[in-house]
Amino acid sequence: MDDEIKTSAEAMEAAALPRCREVHADPERCRGGEDVIEGVDLEPVEQKSPAQWAYERLILYIQNFEKTLDNEHEVAMGFAGDSTGVIRIEGMGYFDPDIVTFYGSDATGAKTQLIQHVTQLSVMLRALPKQVEKKEPTRIGFRLAQGLKPD
Repeated sequence: MDDEIKTSAEAMEAAALPRCREVHADPERCRGGEDVIEGVDLEPVEQKSPAQWAYERLILYIQNFEKTLDNEHEVAMGFAGDSTGVIRIEGMGYFDPDIVTFYGSDATGAKTQLIQHVTQLSVMLRALPKQVEKKEPTRIGFRLAQGLKPD
């Protein structure tokens, strides 16, 4: 049992902060206690719509997934229970209170936008070989996370 005494305000603040826990069979995949939201300022959960809350957490997952990729791969998404296939992530957004949208291109290079209700959200992150004509892989997670920090 923890003997640390906390004030009511500290307990309420801790309850409102987002928490995340991950365990991997391969210890190399664990972040060694690194907080998933480190360096990102998030608004309190109760001030967010379901769409904003889903959008922000997806950004954090994308950004952390990209940290595991080499320079030959970029992040893409597959959607479970859907025949949409895989799209290379080129942008993401949300429309309050409950819509999340993904912009990108499919395997043929066709421009793609998926609009999804937060209750239907089921995303699989995938590593795709980077586009041949580009020298460096595109890292969308970092650019998306910039929007999570206050101006």
